[in-house]
Parts: sequence; structure tokens; C-alpha cells
Amino acid sequence: MYRLEQERDADWWEVEALYDLCFAPGRTALSSYRLRDGVPTVADLCALLRDADGTLAAAIRYWPVKVADKPVLLLGPVAVHPTRQGEGLGALLITETLAEARKLGWERVMLVGDAPYYRRFGFRKLERVEMPPPTNPERVLGMPLVTGAWEGVEGSVTKAG
Repeated sequence: MYRLEQERDADWWEVEALYDLCFAPGRTALSSYRLRDGVPTVADLCALLRDADGTLAAAIRYWPVKVADKPVLLLGPVAVHPTRQGEGLGALLITETLAEARKLGWERVMLVGDAPYYRRFGFRKLERVEMPPPTNPERVLGMPLVTGAWEGVEGSVTKAG
């Protein structure tokens, strides 16, 4: 049994430790981190899964970015503790937080990730959206949260704010 909860300020370092465990060294040098630097998360969508003992099992964060001056959610990172992988926790976090993003009025979401994994949630390659280099364009994926939300939205991804 897992408990879904919103990330709090006090959880920050515990979540960072999970990301360090799950991702390669140098993760903060990736282009997506340059878009996050100095920008607050979309706190209402940053979520955790804890087990019955309160141990952190999985986490997801979102940041605001812009494409063509349109607001976009940048999903990620999402991580599941190695001892909990294969239980569907990442999918649960993604599904629950995307539903909440719709309720909050967000129209579009994007990420940098593996298309075969994220396709099941509705993500597709964004043909005319460019992440800062060095990002593989094949890994730039997006999903409308409102029908047609990506139509005509193209160009470089920039920091919000």
C-alpha cells in the first residue's frame, strides 16, 4: 500500500537523493535542468509515493516552461526507487499528476524521454519544438491536455518567468 502525497519543502533533499540514486551522475548538466534553474516547481503537481512505513518509493516533479510564449508543463524527473521498480509506481504518478494538471487548467505538457515508455500515456514526438542543445530531438515528446493544444505551438523551449 502506497500513500500519494504532494511534495513539501521538507521533502526536497530526500527526493534529490532518490534522483541521484536513479539517474546517472551529471544529471543536473542536462539541458532540461537549465530550464529549471532558478524557476520554482509547479508545486501542486510535484508528488511522492510513500510506503506504509513512510519510506519514499517514487517521486515526480513539474516545472513551467514556454514554447512560442505559450505556457507548457515540463514533466520530470520521475523516479522510482530501484527496489520498487516494476510495480507501476511511475505510471501511477504520471497518470495521477496529469489528471490533476488538467483540473488545474494546464493545456500542454512535454518531457525529454523514451518514446516507447511514454507513448502509453499519450506522448508523441514534438516535430517543431526544440529543447536547448545537446538534446536528442527524437526524445522531445509532448501531449495535449486539451484537444489541439499543441497545434501551432512550435519553436524553442525557454524558461518561464
